[in-house]
Amino acid sequence: MRYRMLGRTGQLVSEIGMGTWSIGGGWGPNNDAEAIAALETALEQGITFIDTALGYGSGHAEELVGRVLKGKRERAVVATKIPPQTGRWPVMPGEPLESAFSAEWVIRCTEESLRNLQMDYIDVQQLHAWTPDYVQQTAWLEALYKLREQGKVRFFGVSANDWDPFGVVSLVESGLIDTIQVIYNIFEQRPQHSLLPAALRHNVGIIVRVPFEEGLLTGTLKPGHQFAEGDWRSGWATPERLTQALPRVEALERIAAREGMSLSELALRWILSHPAVSTVIPGMRTRRYVAVNAAASDGVLLSAATLEELRAHAFTHGWKYPWAADL
Repeated sequence: MRYRMLGRTGQLVSEIGMGTWSIGGGWGPNNDAEAIAALETALEQGITFIDTALGYGSGHAEELVGRVLKGKRERAVVATKIPPQTGRWPVMPGEPLESAFSAEWVIRCTEESLRNLQMDYIDVQQLHAWTPDYVQQTAWLEALYKLREQGKVRFFGVSANDWDPFGVVSLVESGLIDTIQVIYNIFEQRPQHSLLPAALRHNVGIIVRVPFEEGLLTGTLKPGHQFAEGDWRSGWATPERLTQALPRVEALERIAAREGMSLSELALRWILSHPAVSTVIPGMRTRRYVAVNAAASDGVLLSAATLEELRAHAFTHGWKYPWAADL
């Protein structure tokens, strides 16, 4: 496992981190025993960055993370997130701060996450949605300052709205936060336009989520795929969308085979090849996937020629999570 600096935090984190939405619930039947084994395997593989959220299974993912890290807190940099008080994603322009991230709500959610995690402090506390209006409305930030003074939060971050890599650029440029979490992958290349260069200029850590485009960039989601009961993607990866994506996925599989790797490995190495990226957090529910994904962190990046070739495979398809309003 290789390690990178998480922006200006001074924290070294593993290039491959662990996303925990899928162990919280909503991705089919839960298997807590396997989830705990996956978290333990992650630590054994040298993974030191774990990302979770209060909204993942109403705190269930946090509870599992806390159970695994009990007595070994120093082995991981733990990031979690505060959901919008409205329960709606994304936060829209013009939505009052008090309705989404009031100071009282920020403190209340942080205290609840600390109880779930069974920890005294959170390394990176993030807002789980964002609108540029909040750069000027700083009650959320004042609450985080207070929590930091109390030793309950070390660093601050924001999770960019789904499929919107532009709305957080002004926040990066403001100097108010330490990290940004964003969707960035071979299909969703737009963070390269302005966000990633801004992060490099301002030394803000970039946490990449959805590296496999919810499974498309693993090659496992193709026309006819049957989702497990309770997997939210059944309403997202419709037959029409899977058919639309198929020739694009097959083209990428041919490139991966030529490079001597799987499609998922190609997807991870694409992300790690950008210098602005601190860590990438695939969701991993099993020990096998933890080991496979961790192996992509070996210092071998894609060649300039392959990166240039892959730029032509951007696929800004505008798909949104079923609960997300139009951006």
